[in-house]
Amino acid sequence: MAHESTVLDEQHSRTAEVPSEQDPAGRTVSKPELLKALLKQVSRLFYTTLVVVPANVRDQVSLAYLFARAADTIADTDLIDRPSRLEFLNLLKGQFTGDQIVWEQVQAIQRAVAPLQQDSAERTLLERLDDCFRLFLDFSPDDRQRVRRLMTTLTQGMDMDLRVFPGRSVEELTALKTADELDRYTYYVAGCVGEFWTDLMCAHRKALASWNVAEMSQVGIRFGKGLQLTNIIKDVAHDLQKGRCYIPEPMLAEAGLTPQDLLDQSNLPRVRPVLTKLVRMAVDHLDQGWLYTMAIPRYETRLRLSCMWPILSAGESLKSVLHSPDILNPAVKVKIPRSKVYQILAMTTGTAACGYAGTAYWGHLRKQIA
Repeated sequence: MAHESTVLDEQHSRTAEVPSEQDPAGRTVSKPELLKALLKQVSRLFYTTLVVVPANVRDQVSLAYLFARAADTIADTDLIDRPSRLEFLNLLKGQFTGDQIVWEQVQAIQRAVAPLQQDSAERTLLERLDDCFRLFLDFSPDDRQRVRRLMTTLTQGMDMDLRVFPGRSVEELTALKTADELDRYTYYVAGCVGEFWTDLMCAHRKALASWNVAEMSQVGIRFGKGLQLTNIIKDVAHDLQKGRCYIPEPMLAEAGLTPQDLLDQSNLPRVRPVLTKLVRMAVDHLDQGWLYTMAIPRYETRLRLSCMWPILSAGESLKSVLHSPDILNPAVKVKIPRSKVYQILAMTTGTAACGYAGTAYWGHLRKQIA
């Protein structure tokens, strides 16, 4: 798209050279190579949003995403036994709990986990994990602290995944025990991103200088939770195959269901009310995300777009869930058509992130899903 290529052209192409005491090998780490090329390989969807993030916060968001993706890859490497994955995840988390990077531990993670990746992009990410930390050390102290807070929380969510769900197949299917567990999990893996985003943007974007960081962080948490709930809902069948049911047992029990009942596609009519309840929870959170987005001044077009796109895409995904006859079929992936994605991009960019147009679109979606 013309708009995307224009934004890409504006990205910085500087190379960050880290002081020798931080890089004993004396190597120069290329920012574009990691924060543009590699990021695009590991997440095309996120990269689409990232290209509109303002330039002075783009590196921080990009690197934080790469760290999160590396942690997620460690947690998901089934060829490594669960205790070892927890150990490597804890080693990674340890790099964010103090001021020093223990390079031997970073390299231990790389040696153990990188060669086992079938996905070439994820293998490259782990092979370049040490370079990611070199870029991290080049951030300001305040930005390093923001990334540290984010990563120590995100890794708690991945740790929770590994401990709560002991199996990795339908034979070992386990569900969350309470609604509080679901709420805590969505905070760990996505709500905390809303905190990070708010703190970072308020620190670097003058237009948000008047924001109450604590209050808006709470709204940002709701934003993140809504996006994660959307992922949980649309991926329910695939997660079940991995032994994971994120729908709390009490919610299922209210409908006379057990986690095992979700494996039978003929039970979809009985499952629908549960999914509808989850969709409404997600929409309530996303409503807060929309308020958050509209609180961003109109002239901060890039920042508005980077918030509009995930919300509107999530809304379209939830609509697809409610109308899908195959939501319990693991062979079918619920996703919005590419044409709908282009429609969202065209409408929001064509109106320069206009609140009236965007709110009308979101309102129309809400009527169809909640």
